[in-house]
Amino acid sequence: MFDFFKKDEAENKKEKPEEELEEADKILQDEEEVEKGFFQRLKEGLAKSRQGFIDKVSSVFNRSNIDDDFYEELEETLIQADVGVKATMDLIADLEQIVEEEEITEPQDLYEIFQEKIRNILGENDQILKPWQGLKVLMVVGVNGAGKTTTIAKLTHRYQKEGQKVLLAAGDTFRAGAIDQLQEWGRRLNTDVISQTEGADAAAVAYDAIQAAKSREADLLIVDTAGRLHTQKNLMKELKKVRRIIGQEAGEEAVEVMLVVDATTGQNALNQAKLFHEAVSVDGITLTKLDGTARGGIVLAIKKELDLPIRLIGVGERAADLQDFNPDKFVEALFTNN
Repeated sequence: MFDFFKKDEAENKKEKPEEELEEADKILQDEEEVEKGFFQRLKEGLAKSRQGFIDKVSSVFNRSNIDDDFYEELEETLIQADVGVKATMDLIADLEQIVEEEEITEPQDLYEIFQEKIRNILGENDQILKPWQGLKVLMVVGVNGAGKTTTIAKLTHRYQKEGQKVLLAAGDTFRAGAIDQLQEWGRRLNTDVISQTEGADAAAVAYDAIQAAKSREADLLIVDTAGRLHTQKNLMKELKKVRRIIGQEAGEEAVEVMLVVDATTGQNALNQAKLFHEAVSVDGITLTKLDGTARGGIVLAIKKELDLPIRLIGVGERAADLQDFNPDKFVEALFTNN
């Protein structure tokens, strides 16, 4: 169950500077792409899910009649798309009830109802960060490889463009090269990074960063954290300590925790969300790499089973591809072929 915490030697190798700079250029030089429009970028980013998930669902609704085979095939398709058992069973039950109550006999007549049920599961829009005055501290958690550092860079870029003074804290003191990586981002983004040496106490880094943010009158402090320690138990223990220190020094009302999960990991992403939420009480989720999976149903699984707001989704490499999660636009883009 905890495979996502196992050591990956490749992750511990310091990224090559030229690769880091190339990635930064892709992310930050997004102005010329903005004209494409967020909805079009969303559609393009969900192309794999549309082809691998929605096309299969659509074929189920093109069956000639509604019978046990129809429901079984739909159930199998949803499970394979990482929709999750709970969300799948609820969707099937709702459709069965509607078919009985409205005496629907044609699967095609159920398709729009099915889409609306998916939309209902996703709930309402949720703000990335609740409005604040003074200093806001965003603690970013997630396993290595999920995209924490890149998400932090994109958020920094976004809030800087909105006129906010952003400070970063290199709280991942375990992974080799993590501090250097965040410092490079800080240099590219022209923002200060509070750090200590590799192996330092992450809670001490968070403490120093909060004091620095206060003295420099920063608006937003984003705290990076470790994504793997020697054991899963040690990781959660450290994250709890960091969260406690942040709350004590910044004030609980000023703190939010964002969990970054990789959509391509499927049900593993759901397991991660459960563990991190139990440890540090997650306020919102950023779901990255949706453009890399044909099984976009994980969005439904996380929302249905944990009832945690999905605040951001990543559908590409550029800053504009980290989008606020809009359930209406998401469903529309997922089911629109043209």
